[in-house]
Amino acid sequence: MDPLTGPSKNSWRPVMTTDTTTSSYWLNWRVLICIIWVLMSLVFSSCLISNYEGPQNSRNRRRENPEEESAGLLYDDEIWRPCLRGIHPAWLLGFRVFAFFVLLILLILNVVVDGGGIFYYYTQWTFTLITIYFGLGSLLSLYGCYQYQKEVGGDKIANDELDTEQGTSAQAGSTSITNTGKSSGPNEDLYVRQIAGFWGYVFQIIFQMNAGAVILTDCVFWFIIVPFLAIKDYNLNFLIINMHTINVVFLLGDTALNSLRFPWFRIAYFFLWTSVYVIFQWIVHAIVSLWWAYPFLDLSSPFSPLWYSSVALLHIPCYGIFTLVMKMKHTLLSKYFPESYQCAH
Repeated sequence: MDPLTGPSKNSWRPVMTTDTTTSSYWLNWRVLICIIWVLMSLVFSSCLISNYEGPQNSRNRRRENPEEESAGLLYDDEIWRPCLRGIHPAWLLGFRVFAFFVLLILLILNVVVDGGGIFYYYTQWTFTLITIYFGLGSLLSLYGCYQYQKEVGGDKIANDELDTEQGTSAQAGSTSITNTGKSSGPNEDLYVRQIAGFWGYVFQIIFQMNAGAVILTDCVFWFIIVPFLAIKDYNLNFLIINMHTINVVFLLGDTALNSLRFPWFRIAYFFLWTSVYVIFQWIVHAIVSLWWAYPFLDLSSPFSPLWYSSVALLHIPCYGIFTLVMKMKHTLLSKYFPESYQCAH
């Protein structure tokens, strides 16, 4: 479906209300208030990110309070290591690779069927983002499996060397045996967890952006758009249904397996993601007069400031839903697998 040439035979689109390229459409109080809402979201997000994000802020906060880890801290092994010790990182790798190819195939099919105009919609922006998440996650998990094999191989060599040393020094008596028994592993005291690098933080940020955006997209689709389209006797096709279902299924599956954190301040990236989409829509409509992808974005409505503020506030419960999912995961797994669960709370 091309937004410039019109919808395909089975598509539905809102009716154009007015010419969006005229100065009168943009120079009015409604647009001014909506711009203020978007600017407030951008400022709010920027403040959160500047105060909490990145390893540098983590180091500064740890110097101030060594006993407390920073909210923005992310360790390298948390990117690829499953949340339970008994699960090999290869299982998480396999899940991410499978999810990536399924999502990529669906995205390609959607482009082939409806054309590049699908990227006019927030749904396809979010679907592309979650596809990128699983693609990047597959690469990072592949790296993690390599690191894991190095750790396992290193521990095995070290244990063999330790056994040899213990065998040759057995004559030293019970004191030596007692001292070696105090250490649970040859590398335990020497092992220092590495803070994640640039791509690790990018991956974590995309995860939390997806968490809010997927919930927002699917809730708006199933609870607002679908009932409205049902009234219009519009039949949903296989691709549309799958794109608003499989995204959350794969995201929840990855959430159940991974060791990623979920600090509250990264809701800022969720706000930024939606703000960028809204600004993109404004730029497109200022250049070309066409219908709005979502009727509540139409600035000609006298209720547009109310719609914009409502959608902005809707980000909080959508992000909150996923926060509850993470808390439920921590509660259940730490209860039933207390010795194996290794996620930071």
